Amino acid sequence: MTYSLKRFRVSLVTVALPKAPPPKKKSFRQEYTAFLIAFGVIGIAIGFVIGQAVNKLVTAIVKDIVSPTIGLFLPGNLENMSAFITGIHGKPSEFLYGDLISNVIDFAIILLLVFVAYKLLKKYKLIEEKK
Repeated sequence: MTYSLKRFRVSLVTVALPKAPPPKKKSFRQEYTAFLIAFGVIGIAIGFVIGQAVNKLVTAIVKDIVSPTIGLFLPGNLENMSAFITGIHGKPSEFLYGDLISNVIDFAIILLLVFVAYKLLKKYKLIEEKK
């Protein structure tokens, strides 16, 4: 088939390419393993498990060491500190501000540990800083 455009002559040729062989059928286990590796699910799972363990450890440290130490300087244990306020209907409401302070300390320690872990991973070039 030939087309002519003013001064240019163009010919269209159809070329039949050989069909590629069908891809090998992967087993469910192979597909599942490829999925885990491709999306980094294994690393996320390991990080999650380690995060839960660190969370339990830090919570135990705050509950068993930090709170009683602060309680030495306060009247009673930090987690038991609360305020009762009577509402307009005469029912008292208890505000557990000691428990809130304990959870803030817990969060601050976990945040510090995550930051230190990030700095160490960055130092050994195990992670890249996104720009």
